[in-house]
Amino acid sequence: MTGDKTLYDIIIIGGGPAGLTAGLYACRAGMDTVLLEKIGAGGEIATAGLVENYPGFPEGINGYELAEKFKLQAEKFGLNIQAAGVKRIIEKGGEKVVETEDQKYRTLAIITAVGCNPMKLGIPGEDELRGKGVSYCATCDGPFFKDKEIAVVGGGNTALEETLLLSKFATRIHLIHRRSRLRATKILQERFSKNERVKFIKDSIVTKIYGEDRVEAVSVKNLKTGVESELHLDGIFIAVGVKPNTEFLKDTIRLDENGYIITDENMKTSVDSIYACGDARKKTLRQVVTACGEGAAASFSAGSYVEELKGESYGEHFSI
Repeated sequence: MTGDKTLYDIIIIGGGPAGLTAGLYACRAGMDTVLLEKIGAGGEIATAGLVENYPGFPEGINGYELAEKFKLQAEKFGLNIQAAGVKRIIEKGGEKVVETEDQKYRTLAIITAVGCNPMKLGIPGEDELRGKGVSYCATCDGPFFKDKEIAVVGGGNTALEETLLLSKFATRIHLIHRRSRLRATKILQERFSKNERVKFIKDSIVTKIYGEDRVEAVSVKNLKTGVESELHLDGIFIAVGVKPNTEFLKDTIRLDENGYIITDENMKTSVDSIYACGDARKKTLRQVVTACGEGAAASFSAGSYVEELKGESYGEHFSI
């Protein structure tokens, strides 16, 4: 493992909208900043077929194209993006050391923007048709299914919330759950039962998703009888949970019981020099626009911390 003699002002971990926005703001403020991203800049948004709810694009924009615009704008102001997956963060005499597979990076402050991954069903057709009728976000993609017939997989609060939201667009929604009872709160179940557009398919799982260029049908297996049937659909929303990418942080900063990062309103974590933004934060709404706002706030907080550490602070006048 090679060592890096450079002492960065800020290291950003994660290259989705939150991380790229944090990088843009940090570099514009003159902070010596590097962003570490394991897979590729853009995060989950890069896999979206069309993004219609990000301001400034009235006709919508392809998710990959939007992610590229974020990246190019950040690089224009000098953001150094490096391909690296972070293994752990080490405290070393007032500094932090960010350790990857083959490198150690020294820094005064860290912004984590590690995001979440949706839990998948792991069935044939799921990956192939993602963004082509397979979705993990009703808020993002619901309007594309106006007057369509779709399915939602899951039985908890998220699944019912997604179903109720989608009922504003789709003509028919099949909620497929592996158990006979739903796990969602009583109020959600009451709203669900009164909705004439939804149908509950209990004790069942989806075993395969069919389609050429778009979702056309799914195979549904009844777990009690073993009988499989085909359900013709225009789309399927998978709402079986998400998992924050915070495993490497569990011994470093405070996480909640589900692994989400706990911060204050200024994005500060339980450790003074570490800030967090984006979907891995404990919060209620996970959207591109909220991630960007949090990235800006985290950058401001981290930059102010670094200036104070260097004795260059001007109070609330940190330049962004």
